[in-house]
Amino acid sequence: MSDVRKGLAGVVADVTAVSKVNPETNSLLYRGYPVQELASTQPFEAVAYLLWHGELPDADQLAGLKSAERRLRSLDPDVRTVLDMLPLDAHPMDDLRTAVSLLGAVDLAGSGSVLDAGGSADDNLTRSLQLFAALPAIVAYGQRRRRGLDLVEPRDDLDYAANFLWMTFGAESDETVVDAFNRSMILYAEHSFNASTFTARVVTSTLSDLYSAVVAAIGALKGPLHGGANEAVMRTFEEIGDAAAVPAWLDAALGEKRKIMGFGHRVYKRGDSRVPTMKAALDSLVSHFGRQDVLDLYTALEDEFVARKGIYPNLDYPSGPAYDLIGFDTPTFTPIFVASRITGWTAHILEQAASNALIRPLSEYVGPDERHVEGYVPHADELAIADRPEEAG
Repeated sequence: MSDVRKGLAGVVADVTAVSKVNPETNSLLYRGYPVQELASTQPFEAVAYLLWHGELPDADQLAGLKSAERRLRSLDPDVRTVLDMLPLDAHPMDDLRTAVSLLGAVDLAGSGSVLDAGGSADDNLTRSLQLFAALPAIVAYGQRRRRGLDLVEPRDDLDYAANFLWMTFGAESDETVVDAFNRSMILYAEHSFNASTFTARVVTSTLSDLYSAVVAAIGALKGPLHGGANEAVMRTFEEIGDAAAVPAWLDAALGEKRKIMGFGHRVYKRGDSRVPTMKAALDSLVSHFGRQDVLDLYTALEDEFVARKGIYPNLDYPSGPAYDLIGFDTPTFTPIFVASRITGWTAHILEQAASNALIRPLSEYVGPDERHVEGYVPHADELAIADRPEEAG
């Protein structure tokens, strides 16, 4: 049997200049910059520019991107009509998948044959910005309509993070809340060849369009082993109740061999480098809202789990309670992840398209040996093909 790497573990599939984890410092780097430095100093718009263009923007470049993004913020009327047709108990990720598919169908209408689907680099950069600007309205409206509330129109005097919160809650958020949310969006923006990004690159490698790649990535991110983990963290917190109940709850959970979401990571072996920055944001929210009970439960579960298993939290562990304190409904957490990761996905789509090779791995077959249907007589051409020499190259 050949060397099968289940889950492609340890397989290097391609090169990328978008991001990496530096093993010497255990830091996640976006285009060379440690993400914790970006999250502490930059607006999310600047990080989007960095991921797409390779460098942080100067003042004029940032102003240009902000101006363009603000012109594209409104919820498309056709998207709103379609969203209103969806069941209120459909998962918000299904809203997003449907909305992006509709935006793509409208944008690409009349573009000709599927042979021309991929589009130019400039076209795809424009589409990346359009999705970056459009997704907050879709996510915000999704939460509001499930609460029986009407659409809140965007404001062009607010930065990306503040406007996202404005459209969701219909009120200006405190600076502490905006800063915590902005940091979370930067921390979630990119993470190399994770499952959803690799999915987007596979679709792009077929020369399909950017929207199809993003829709496929949304499908991959919906899975609880990838994007759904921060939702699972809040369900765990709700199930435990308070810090005093942690030991007994963990006894039962480990006894049932349950997977405790929010801990461990495929890439980080010494703890997720993004956690300290997000934990600091959570601490600021706990102080702002006077919710020491949340921090007590967070600390108790972390300490108990690390002591027993030696496995540390990942980014989803502090982000779940942070989003809950901000006021987001738990099913909205993963769509927020999409609104952030659209920047990383599209950076990878642009990179894949610029130096493309069809991604088509092999598999190790373990089924029955060749066998034949009784009475079948092969055609002469089939026999001729079987006797041909192998193709060169």
